[in-house]
Amino acid sequence: MPWGRRGSRVRALEGGREEEAPPVISSVPSALLGQPEAAGEQILLRGIFEIGRGSCDVVLSERTLRWRPIQPEHPVGDPKFDLLRKEEFIELKDIFSVKLKRRCFSNQEGGTLLGITLFICLRKEQNKLKDSTIDLINLSEDHCDLWFIQFKKILAGFSNRPKSLKILLNPQSHKKEATQIYYEKVEPLLKVAGIKTDVTITEYEGHALSILKGCELQGFDGVVCVGGDGSASEVAHALLLRAQMNAGVEPDRLGTPVRAQLPLGVIPAGSTNVLAHSLHGVPHVVTATLHIIMGHIQPVDVCTFSTTGKLLRFGFSAMFGFGGQTLALAEKHRWMSPNQRRDFAVIKALAKLKPEDCEISFLPLKCSQDLQERRVQGSPKSDYTGQWQKVQGHFLNVSIMAIPSLCSVAPRGLAPNTRLNNGSMALIIVRNTSRPEFIKHLKRYASVKNQFSFPFVETYTVEEVKVQRKTSMSEQNLEEKHEPHETALENSFPWNVDGDLMEVASEVHVRLHPTLISLYGGGIEEMNESKATCNCL
Repeated sequence: MPWGRRGSRVRALEGGREEEAPPVISSVPSALLGQPEAAGEQILLRGIFEIGRGSCDVVLSERTLRWRPIQPEHPVGDPKFDLLRKEEFIELKDIFSVKLKRRCFSNQEGGTLLGITLFICLRKEQNKLKDSTIDLINLSEDHCDLWFIQFKKILAGFSNRPKSLKILLNPQSHKKEATQIYYEKVEPLLKVAGIKTDVTITEYEGHALSILKGCELQGFDGVVCVGGDGSASEVAHALLLRAQMNAGVEPDRLGTPVRAQLPLGVIPAGSTNVLAHSLHGVPHVVTATLHIIMGHIQPVDVCTFSTTGKLLRFGFSAMFGFGGQTLALAEKHRWMSPNQRRDFAVIKALAKLKPEDCEISFLPLKCSQDLQERRVQGSPKSDYTGQWQKVQGHFLNVSIMAIPSLCSVAPRGLAPNTRLNNGSMALIIVRNTSRPEFIKHLKRYASVKNQFSFPFVETYTVEEVKVQRKTSMSEQNLEEKHEPHETALENSFPWNVDGDLMEVASEVHVRLHPTLISLYGGGIEEMNESKATCNCL
């Protein structure tokens, strides 16, 4: 792989679909046009620009931009001289914008033309993306216009890249930094890329849902959420509900749902950012923004949560028991700072740790062939012949996850063996054990050790799950002795669905729907690499 100037490696990004732009007529001698490159590419333009501090012979072909320094002839072979003449290149699919570079003075419009600036997306370490620029300096107006028009035609050929986005910004996320994050880090990049935006600042819980259910989305190429996991989950739920409404399906009817019509972009501005972390391998704002700009689309599996035949919501992951109680406690202390609230809730939940008497039924997925068939079909198999299995007992925590659920406290993921779109869910059951043993299990999430290698932890690969919590008469009598607010909390049966509190008193049916929504993010192979090197996250 060639090295860019100042030692930076230039790599191609996998992502948006590439369409070839037709060649244009240029003032370059015809003997050079149509000349194949080393890789069999057609040359579109060739000319001289100053790049860095020296003049370069620049060649624009169908997929790459290559340049080689122009040096005077050297009579004696010199390794240093040969190194200076080394060819460098970038792939055109890494360019996301092109501008004419001008020297502007105050109170002056236009300015002297200096050349062309290319805005490019670079792959850095730890799955991060970075924006950078390359200046092609040439003072000729005609020369630069010819190249500028060709670059614009090439960029117009990347049809997956959004041109207009609906932005939903939650100003209350985490430390109330979402507004600052958007206007300082996200909006400038979107402007450079020439993407039109319509920004709505949400004012209350459920505001994004009401907006997306009623607003006109036909003019947008995607929807972007700036916030935490709860905000992202709400927007994903709203997009899927909107798809059901557009298809004439009753929003609360349980059945085979319709795919979301617009992709969702997630800008991490919360405390855990599980969804963004699972998508990109790192909760990095610029990385998430560049994935949106470059049009990197990732199909993602979604779960439906229902009770007594009625759809409750769409989601990506859920926890019941310790995970649900922790979130319920945190929600009752929102006056605390996010870190204080989280630590307090964990300590309080551990202090009050007690098992839930549950009956869990699940439909297992038996082999990898079933996974592949479900990915191709895009919906649960109606003719699946597997038998429902049942486990019953006292459980400290139950996790049901359709995504890996990576976060800072679990770099390998809460469900490290799960992928974003492999057509299966991970069911993780933690049976009753002592508090010290349970804490050991929790601590394992932060290390590279297997957090499931305990005799009280069971894992299953499933496609459907039913959870029924049972409350005995003795438990009810015991709860009557507690303070009123504690009794209400313990009778609420809280679920943590993507960082959002869902309270259900009856059986919950969780069903997986493969690739039900598309999100802006990286590829599966990149995610596998990020899990294999979890110490770097």
